[in-house]
Amino acid sequence: MRGILIFDHLNDVLFTKCNRKFANHVQKLARLQGLLGENNNLQGDTDTSSFKPSPNVIMQLFSPLVTSQHVMASQFGNTYTAMRCHDGTNMVFDEFMGHTFIYVSSEDPDLMRRTLGVCVAIVKHLCGPDVSILKTSRQKVELVSHLLDAWGELRGCEQSLLTEAVEQLSVNHELATGTLRVLSDAADKLRAQPEFTNVHALVLVGQKFLSLFSSKNAQDLLASDVLLMVLLCHVANKDKARECDTSENYILMSRCTPDDERPAMRNSSGKLSKPTTEDINILFEGSRASSVNEGLDGLYSQLVLLGSEVSGYTANAVHISDLTDGINLVIIVEMTGSAIASGLYDCFYHLNVIGGLQLQRDVDELRPAFDNLEGAVKRAFDGIRKNRGSVSNDVDMCQRRLQAKWDQVRKKYAELLKTRDVESILMIESNTGSFFETLKELFRLTCMDRNFLQLGTDVIVTVCRLVSQKLNDFSDFHRVKALKNFTIGSRTSLTINKYLEEFPGLVHFIYIDRTTHRLTAPTIDFTNTETLELTTKKIWTMVEQSRIHLQEGHMSIMWKDTTFNYAYFLWFEDSSGSPLKCKTYFNHILKNFPVPGILCGDYYRKLVETYFPKLSPNKIRIYELFCVHLGLATSSCVLEHSRRLAATIWEITGLPNNPADLL
Repeated sequence: MRGILIFDHLNDVLFTKCNRKFANHVQKLARLQGLLGENNNLQGDTDTSSFKPSPNVIMQLFSPLVTSQHVMASQFGNTYTAMRCHDGTNMVFDEFMGHTFIYVSSEDPDLMRRTLGVCVAIVKHLCGPDVSILKTSRQKVELVSHLLDAWGELRGCEQSLLTEAVEQLSVNHELATGTLRVLSDAADKLRAQPEFTNVHALVLVGQKFLSLFSSKNAQDLLASDVLLMVLLCHVANKDKARECDTSENYILMSRCTPDDERPAMRNSSGKLSKPTTEDINILFEGSRASSVNEGLDGLYSQLVLLGSEVSGYTANAVHISDLTDGINLVIIVEMTGSAIASGLYDCFYHLNVIGGLQLQRDVDELRPAFDNLEGAVKRAFDGIRKNRGSVSNDVDMCQRRLQAKWDQVRKKYAELLKTRDVESILMIESNTGSFFETLKELFRLTCMDRNFLQLGTDVIVTVCRLVSQKLNDFSDFHRVKALKNFTIGSRTSLTINKYLEEFPGLVHFIYIDRTTHRLTAPTIDFTNTETLELTTKKIWTMVEQSRIHLQEGHMSIMWKDTTFNYAYFLWFEDSSGSPLKCKTYFNHILKNFPVPGILCGDYYRKLVETYFPKLSPNKIRIYELFCVHLGLATSSCVLEHSRRLAATIWEITGLPNNPADLL
């Protein structure tokens, strides 16, 4: 039984995603409590994917629990995080902008907490602070659901989604440079259009990152943003497969014989399975033509909010083009600058904080909260004024209405803070409601207007065709690399297989630079299906066990079972590569951290800020290493291999690194 529910502050249901067992259980409870007649059915049809219980029934069943959660949040600042029922059913809770997120399931609570955290993150990206849009936008609801499905599917088979890190597709220097040059040219062509000021051009091969070019003034893409693009591409490819009724071919693609096991040759279509330096130079110099893929006119486009509370938010139009099966070009166009998007986001956030303080009648804390709100409103208004020439009349008129309402709200708060009369809070609340609704209208006009998706699509399609022309000859090579990363020479003649030969007994490793969240690991590839299934299951379990110990404050652990010996290390270095150690334990603080990863919040940045508060986080590097050895390997052997692997991994990645003191 599984069900994810989102409630607003009035306990109305904004979002429901559940399986049939959950829906049937809700129906049973509704009939027992007289909420449904004997012949009444739940909303939805017989199709499991669309079968949902009535929002009204869900509201009545869960209202006492949600109300209790609101009271615990507003009155005590101590909300529920999880509950366990007598029948083994678990419930986990999360909150965003005053909205309550609940996940009901019999799964492991840690996995449920991560799943719900990912749901919150997806809602942040798709709705921003205006979660209530889920009540009226079927398109948003369906996309949230599809992205959750994509995350659940990929997390079970991709190391990058499991560890929440970006896996770099390893190609030689010439091909990497040439691809980056193609993306740079594409970005220049886009920026020549007046509506495209800041852009990103990104190529993903399967779920692996190949190359990214960002225009000069564009806000940096976070690793979590790239992972969102991976999920969006997966959804886009699924949609295309359904539309073309070629899902069977899509699945079989990953089972075909890898090209790197065949003799290197130029095939009849001119594509290269093993490009040489000469081939690459000829292609990227543009001295010969390539065929253009068909069907590039069909862009998959969505509006998303990218960034974070730390870096600031931008509203973006994301356009995904399927260059060839499994290879996607992602064009990200910043539609609203960070001053507007972040300013409006912060307005919602501080209004939510003020709402809680008003319920508590805490006038002392209201003053700094109101100052923060005033600063956010000023940033948003200033951002709109600076872009006055590009905003629509609707935005201009809405901003003027909001300004007038803000002047009234500000005057009321000034009186409250002067008189400290808590009874005047009721009058303030009657004014803030109208201000809040106008704020939502302005946010939707500036950051979530789907008309943005139509701007310059003809130019984007043309650019996609040009990129396809340049990259098409290497599409087979890229797909093979995505299936078996590192089995072809990654750097000079060194391959991951040769590299692993230097570590007898080492079965698998995952190395992550947590400063950039870039992952390096061999592809899990065993000829024997049973061995592959067993090893994959062991690796996934190892990662989960390591996270449990990490949340308890243990950063170096080793353990074994009847099959393998496992090791996990997390360590810090300064900018010169010297190890950093903290002698103070913060186990009590770690309990309040998000789950380890980056989708639910950057856990590792919080570690750095907590353990080294006097040092700038930008001057500290953090690394993670998972190792799987055969069970016969000794602890000293595992430790020696781990140290040497951390010191020499740059030979594969091409990024020099100093040896690390793991323990």
